[in-house]
Amino acid sequence: MPSSTAYFLLSGASGLLGRYLMKDLLLAGARLAVVVRASRRATAAQRVEAILQGFEATLGRPLPRPVVLEGELVEPNFGLSPQDQSWVAEHCTQYIHNAANLTFHATSDDGEPYRSNVEGTRNALELCRETGIRTFHHVSTAYVAGLRSGRILESELDVGQQPGNDYERSKIAAEKMVLEADFLESRTVFRPSIIIGDSQTGFTNTFHGFYVPLQIAVTLCRSYDPNPTGRVQNITRMPFQGTERKHFVPVDWVAAAMAHILLRPEFHGQTYHLTPRRPTPLHLLADVLEDLAGFYPLHMTGQPSDTAVEGVEAHVMDNMQVYDAYFRDDPQFDSTNTRRAFPVPCPHVDRDMLIRLGRWAIERNFTVRERAPRIDFDAHQHLELLAASDLHDAADGEWIALQVLGPGGGEWTIGLVQGQPVCAERGLDERARGWCRIESDLLADIVQGRATVDDARTRPGLQASGVDAARLLQGLAGLAAARVS
Repeated sequence: MPSSTAYFLLSGASGLLGRYLMKDLLLAGARLAVVVRASRRATAAQRVEAILQGFEATLGRPLPRPVVLEGELVEPNFGLSPQDQSWVAEHCTQYIHNAANLTFHATSDDGEPYRSNVEGTRNALELCRETGIRTFHHVSTAYVAGLRSGRILESELDVGQQPGNDYERSKIAAEKMVLEADFLESRTVFRPSIIIGDSQTGFTNTFHGFYVPLQIAVTLCRSYDPNPTGRVQNITRMPFQGTERKHFVPVDWVAAAMAHILLRPEFHGQTYHLTPRRPTPLHLLADVLEDLAGFYPLHMTGQPSDTAVEGVEAHVMDNMQVYDAYFRDDPQFDSTNTRRAFPVPCPHVDRDMLIRLGRWAIERNFTVRERAPRIDFDAHQHLELLAASDLHDAADGEWIALQVLGPGGGEWTIGLVQGQPVCAERGLDERARGWCRIESDLLADIVQGRATVDDARTRPGLQASGVDAARLLQGLAGLAAARVS
């Protein structure tokens, strides 16, 4: 278990990039807290639990759990309770601003994307100011370059360029706000290009960018009778020529690059273009639409139709209009800083990868619903008696760090008196002199009488240092009886 108890605070952990970044940081042993809003169906903690259980099913191993704070990006101080704000001030030293809105065209100056991307960044900075966080990591976009062409340096931001849409305009304003925040001691800016799904599994939970024309094509083709080959012929034109280059970048590589840089302070304070070395020509996107959706043949014009359009083509042109700027030819994004800090090249997004990603999305009908998490043993509920006690009650005793991995797990600082647990506080405290790491299913077996402490010593899933693990586990098991009485 790492010696440092300083926490990263991450926003946007339920989004596509955020969940991969959460997973990678936890796997690397980073101390992590996340701000997540509740949904109509689940609490913030349940949403995070569902995400991590999904990764555990893929990885085949239990993961640590972050400290989960329920909050809302667009509220002052994220709407955190006074207790949560105090916890952040005591434990968090670095903030990762990853939450954002991807709306391309605003309906008002105070609507999206400005509400989330500008006001949300202002709220994040104010929270950091008030809680003493002075190291800020900001997720921007490579497309703050706007309609520029040629070579775009990582050191450049506002050089008088024309933004292509309100999303780009809002991200320029947000990045400037971060760079101008005079109370910060370190500002690191990450500028990914167009994030697509996982290069290995195909997973995504957002269907923007590359997925938009594919979803339109699939939906429309399902409304028309195919020819004997199974395709819908001569259906429409697309507003690009096919020679345009786009910088598609898989989410797993972006998260890996960010985690690598975040965990190495020597790389902080720079701006990083997280972009592929080889952009993808859009004629490959046309190939994907033809192969997966049966859109055949596609006429790539680069311009709107010069004649009146109707039927299917009218639907396509109407739906694609909002993405006009998206299909322009990309400039050349310099990535000198990124290559120096993270020399692992981005996987090339070729036709095979786009087909794989597209097929994954089509099979799920461009919808991902998080399954309700399954928690057979909730360590938070089990420790609630200790959590109700004051940590300072153990001032004459000792403190140990307890990390429970897997479903229902978490991190606590446990106060011991004469070796017995008497109080608990979420998160790891710098006063902890020993630690115990245990998998949640093993702890459940001990607490619920299916295994003895001696059994635990012979099973994988238990590690300890500087603490009598047997006595600690016996004390934790005794909480079940105390709750009943």
